[in-house]
Amino acid sequence: MATVSETVKAIKSITTLEALAASPYHGDGRAGVEKALVQHRARLEKQAALVEKFEVMSRYENGISGRIAGVDEAGRGPIAGEVVAAAAVLPEGFILPGLDDSKKLSLKQRLAFREYIMAHCDYGIGIATVEEIDRLNIYEASRLAMRRAVDELDVRPDHLLIDAMTLGTEMDETSIIRGDANSVSIAAASVLAKTTRDMMMDSYSEAYPGYEFDKNKGYGTKKHLEALDELGETSIHRRTFEPVKSKICQKTLF
Repeated sequence: MATVSETVKAIKSITTLEALAASPYHGDGRAGVEKALVQHRARLEKQAALVEKFEVMSRYENGISGRIAGVDEAGRGPIAGEVVAAAAVLPEGFILPGLDDSKKLSLKQRLAFREYIMAHCDYGIGIATVEEIDRLNIYEASRLAMRRAVDELDVRPDHLLIDAMTLGTEMDETSIIRGDANSVSIAAASVLAKTTRDMMMDSYSEAYPGYEFDKNKGYGTKKHLEALDELGETSIHRRTFEPVKSKICQKTLF
């Protein structure tokens, strides 16, 4: 008879719920084996749920013919830093269970998914500068960053799936509300855009100590606003965004 350790190892090698249900280990009676069966069933159920969700999030991609690019941006809300966009084209047969809106993922998941997406997909990154945000407004700057991301793709897409926006390109476009949670292509772009922007803000934290850009990513947290009062605005602060705009006006008046 196999030891508990050997049996647990065999249980963990089972890859489907069906195979687990048909395995000869049920009724073994040993506590360690029974525990392993319960734990592995939970793991397989979670994995199956992630695969099912991935399939549901692929419904837009499955309903469109031709080369599809998902497009998303990160950084519309902060008071400092650029807005960063990404475009991602997933290859045929691509599957990445757990892929979702980047804001729902842990840092570890985002970085792991970023590496996998960059290794397996055609992608482009587009950036709109702080100066462009202040000159154009954040909506138009986001569109500009998205178009730049699409232009960075190696191959021109036939159809764009875009998170809650249209770009006015010559390509077919579909705007999807909460696209990063409803389309795998947009979710992949979301991961690339957020991780790229977060890395940029991490580097700004070294260039501009005191603002905690590595923690707040440019959003107006309490510590960030206190630093803005004490140290003033930096070259990456959006001068048309409040409260930066009002603080600059106050300095001008006095």
